[in-house]
Formats: sequence, structure tokens, C-alpha cells
Amino acid sequence: MATSLAKENILKKIRQALSNPVPLPFPQSEGANSVFQPVTDDLEVLFAQEFTHLLGKFAFCTNEKDMQQQLQQLIAQRQWTKIFCKEDKWNAAFSNTINLPGCDASITGCEYLVARTGTIVLSAAQQSGRTVSVYAPVHICIAYTSQLVYDIKDALQLLKEKYAGNIPSLISFATGPSRTADIEKTLVTGVHGPKEVYCFLVES
Repeated sequence: MATSLAKENILKKIRQALSNPVPLPFPQSEGANSVFQPVTDDLEVLFAQEFTHLLGKFAFCTNEKDMQQQLQQLIAQRQWTKIFCKEDKWNAAFSNTINLPGCDASITGCEYLVARTGTIVLSAAQQSGRTVSVYAPVHICIAYTSQLVYDIKDALQLLKEKYAGNIPSLISFATGPSRTADIEKTLVTGVHGPKEVYCFLVES
């Protein structure tokens, strides 16, 4: 009897609450509007800031020739002798190994760059495939300013339009080098992917 009475009291309170709903404290926050402030800087600047903040290494290139010179200089400076690249456009210029597991660095393109989070968006539909960006100890991404978008939702919308009805089987979001703090809450890089990530952004 006591249990039944307690249950009835609870149901009564629920009915009263439903008949007098409390107004939403933030009526503009139902998901229709973005919770992020509109962009104030150029997307190139914003991406560079966020990407380097996440320990990514960024280089701005005025054209493709400038990019090739800067990248070749980096390769020589770091004394990398095995560069893996499956991108037709850059294969002849940079690739000198077909052995991805034993390479010093890999080079890929990307689908888009997300400025707000400093994220590189990749997919299985690219020539590089699924593994090139994560298997090598150093990942180098060559991207163009025309691939910059502000937010992740913008990148996803453009991917839907680009691959209308045939979305790639894998879409990945690389936000800086691989890192984890699972072990004793100590930040360690390179555990689940590349220890270093470079982005060469070419003006287009």
C-alpha cells in the first residue's frame, strides 16, 4: 500500500509538471544555430594557428614550385631517404620507395582542411587509400587553399555533394600527431599513428 501511494505521488508530480512546462532557459539553443563564433580571421590563418597549436608543422607555399622547393629542403634537412607517395601528381617528384612499412615519411593529399579545429580530412577514395596517412612515422599532407572550410559540418556537406550517393567507405579526421595519455596520464605522441604531421598549404 505504501509503495502504491508513493508511486501515485510521483506520477501526480509528473502530470503537474507536464501540464505546466518550464520555458527553455536558452530558446535559441535547439541545434538550428551554430554554437561557434563566426570566423574573423582568414581561414588560412585560423587553420595554421589551430594546426600548430596541436603540434602540427605548417608551411605556406605561394605556388606548387615553392611547395616542391620547401618540401625537398625539408627532406634533405631531415635526411629522409625513403619517401612513400602514391599521389600521381607528386609521385615522380618525391616517391623513391614502394615499402610503406619501412619508409621515413609518407606524402598524401587530402579532401579538405577544417580551419576551426586544425583538422585534415582524408578518405578512402583518395589515391593514397586508407593506410598511408597513419602507417608512416611522419605524415606530410599537400593541400590547397581552395580545400579550406571553416567547420567539420562544412567538410561533411561538401563530401556528400562530391560523392553524391557513393560516400567513401572511410572518412578520417587527423587533428595533429597521434597522441594518448592513457598511461599514467602522461602525454605520448606517435602511439597509434605518425609522430609528426606536416601540412604544406599551396595558394590556389
